[in-house]
Amino acid sequence: MARKMTQEEWRAFVSRSTRTGKLATVRADGSPHIAPIWFVLDGDSLVFTTGKDTVKGRNLVRDGRVALCVDDERPPFAYVVLHGRAEISEDADERLTWATRIGGRYMGADRAEAFGRRNAVPGELLVRVRIDKVVSETGVAD
Repeated sequence: MARKMTQEEWRAFVSRSTRTGKLATVRADGSPHIAPIWFVLDGDSLVFTTGKDTVKGRNLVRDGRVALCVDDERPPFAYVVLHGRAEISEDADERLTWATRIGGRYMGADRAEAFGRRNAVPGELLVRVRIDKVVSETGVAD
């Protein structure tokens, strides 16, 4: 039987390995837009970068409401959905720090700096989402 994850469990789940997040943003007409992202947790926030001129970048600047789903597609299945509001920064030093941390998570420590520099260029946004709500289940098919 499915059960809700504890805070410790969902934090470990979303931070484990190189699972991507599926980020939902709100388009100008109110319809949803979903895109995969690389991210890291930082306390009560999730942090990622995105291009200022991408659909998600434009959506986030206009309307910061987001939901992020991270799931395990293997039986017995599990998922976490994080809800919150995005705060945008274009600070070059912050962007490089976080892009490097994110690069390290997904590409490994030996390639972190190169990916950080690649993803911290002008035109990229640093996005911090303060997590307001968490929905999580593990053992969905048990």
